[in-house]
This record gives sequence, structure tokens and C-alpha cells, in this order.
Amino acid sequence: MFAHADISTADTLPPFKDDLFSTQTTLQTGNDGAFDVIDYDEMRDINGRDQIPEKRTQQKYVSLGIRKLQNNETLSLDGVKLDVARVGPSTGAAFTVIFVHGRNGDRRLGVNDYTFGGNFNRLKNLVAGNGGVYYAPSVKTFDSDGVTAVAGLVRYASAQAPGRPIILTCASMGSQICWGATRDAETVKRLKGMVIMSGVADPDFAKSAFYKARLPLWFAHGSRDPTYAAADQQALFETLVKSGYPTHFTLYQTGNHGTPIRMIDWRRTLNWILASKN
Repeated sequence: MFAHADISTADTLPPFKDDLFSTQTTLQTGNDGAFDVIDYDEMRDINGRDQIPEKRTQQKYVSLGIRKLQNNETLSLDGVKLDVARVGPSTGAAFTVIFVHGRNGDRRLGVNDYTFGGNFNRLKNLVAGNGGVYYAPSVKTFDSDGVTAVAGLVRYASAQAPGRPIILTCASMGSQICWGATRDAETVKRLKGMVIMSGVADPDFAKSAFYKARLPLWFAHGSRDPTYAAADQQALFETLVKSGYPTHFTLYQTGNHGTPIRMIDWRRTLNWILASKN
């Protein structure tokens, strides 16, 4: 039913509903293509896309066959219990993607087919539909305990599919988990790259094991984010890109705090990380 992608190729993941998700208008580019500004319009991208705005997208944006590969489970990771939603094989996955939600979220957010314009459904299909496994854990706290729990999940995923790429993605307050993970060398050596959406900036990122390993890092942010200012993340990105660090920044013009989760082009982003030589 689902084809396995050859993850050794540069364009790893084949198209999936690209006509609906990948036909975004680029308003501006910079830094030799590492920075781009994408046109965002709430009337078009929410009201024109959703059957019930922000609650249920139109049916054409989702493909529900992937639910056959979805399970809820509770993992015991070095004695720490972690509730996760898993989409895809429990062992031998071609690659792993982990999504960490923000405040007041849980594992249900990252597998909800109909919210955020169906973008999580696309992510599930891109990952599990190509032989990968997707995990959406319930993170209880965004402190060192939360970092420990997600680090345990990274170790677990690595043990289930040794040597295969693991991509860690974090949204909003969940970005604190990603930044915490960058400081743990044991976690970093198992990672392929990271995605930060609508997140906080980390002024000490350059001291981290992740930075020293020069693993690819993709930022996505709305220009009008009232929770975490886009300018803070852009400042970090500009410092990184000037040093030749493998990074990309997508800014959604007029986008709000939730815009990147709705609008990020998962195929483009994951392919960029999977194609990295690091």
C-alpha cells in the first residue's frame, strides 16, 4: 500500500498533495536562498482552506488511510513513562520524525488530521507512507524533565532503527525541549537535524553539542507572532548563516503564532534535512 522512499537520494520523499501544500508564493529570498519570505493570507489560508475555520479542514487536504498505521502507546524509557502516538512501523523504520507540541498540548495535537489545514495529516503520510515512523509524544513539562523524556524517545527510536536518520521538530514552548536536547551529546549523535516552529530563541545555542556537530536546523516563524518575536529567531539565524552553518529560515508574512504549523512545507523541509551531508 505504501511505497518506501530511497532515503539515500537528494529528493528523498516523493510528492504528496504538493498542489495543495507546496504551491506557496515566495515574496523575497536572501542569504543565497537560506532565507525566504512566504506570502500568507488568513482569508485564503484558513477561511478558504477549512470547512470550519481552525477546526476542520476540507476533505481534499487529508488522506485517512494512514490511520491504519497509527497507534497510541505508553513507552517506558529508563523508568520514565511517556505517552506517544506512533504512526508507522515500531521497528526498522527508514527514518524517524518526532514532533513536540507546545503548552497545553499533548500527543493528540500532532496526529490530528483535520486541524492546521491538514498539515499533520500530510506529515504522517510523508513519513509513514514512505517507510518512516512518526512520533508525537505528550510532554508534561518544558523543563529538564521534559528534555529527559524526549531524549529517552530519541534513544528508543535509534535502538528500534539503528543508524537511520532521526529528525526532531518542536513548536512554540516545545522549542525549549529542542534547545535542551541540543546540549546532550548522546542525543545529538543520534539526530540528523531539527526544525523549530514559532519557537523561543536560544542565545547559547553556539555552545551546544548540536552546533558543534553542525547538524541542519530549519526555522519557521510568522512575522506577526505575538508570543515569541520573529526578530529574536532571525537574529540567531543570521548569526548562524554568516558563519556558514547549515540553516534555513522561512518567514510567513503577516503570519501569527500558529501559522508555521499550518503552513510549513513538510516535504521541502524534511528533504532538505535528509539530503544534508552532516
